[in-house]
Amino acid sequence: MLSFNVADLLRSAPGTSEQHEVSVPSLPMTEDLRLAAPVTGEVRLTNSGRSILVQGQLQTALEEQCSRCLRPAQAAVTVELEEEALPSVELDSGAPIDTSDEPDVSRLSAHHELDLEDAVRDAISLAEPIAPLCRPDCPGLCERCGVDLTDEPTHHHPDDDIDPRLAALAGIRDRLS
Repeated sequence: MLSFNVADLLRSAPGTSEQHEVSVPSLPMTEDLRLAAPVTGEVRLTNSGRSILVQGQLQTALEEQCSRCLRPAQAAVTVELEEEALPSVELDSGAPIDTSDEPDVSRLSAHHELDLEDAVRDAISLAEPIAPLCRPDCPGLCERCGVDLTDEPTHHHPDDDIDPRLAALAGIRDRLS
């Protein structure tokens, strides 16, 4: 659940906070990003006297492709949330609050609900690894022929396949070894 009713928290004294466990089995992501595990963790909601401050840590995993061998991989992701949400209506009267001073700030709904789905989705997207790996020691693919070195760890090419422009370097290598 990524939506919380904070009406009681808004009525409480500034500095009052609530802890909430988060366990979301699925979350709609962008079309090129898919979750491989539920989003779990904990968030703390605090009444700052002006807004609701959200702080939390969430974990999940993403379906990825290994950047070395191109096999399917899962990338564990941990995100830190720190958001602020301002009321959109007066708590007691229900009158709308002028939002023109701070148009880009997150707002609570008219029913004093805090929806964190967009913030969590954005945080997970930003935490996506640049070069995910199926395992830390993945050998990848042969740079000459593309053979998966995980399946053929002894794979090598004979020296006669050396580019003629680099043959002199191969000779130096042989003399030094």
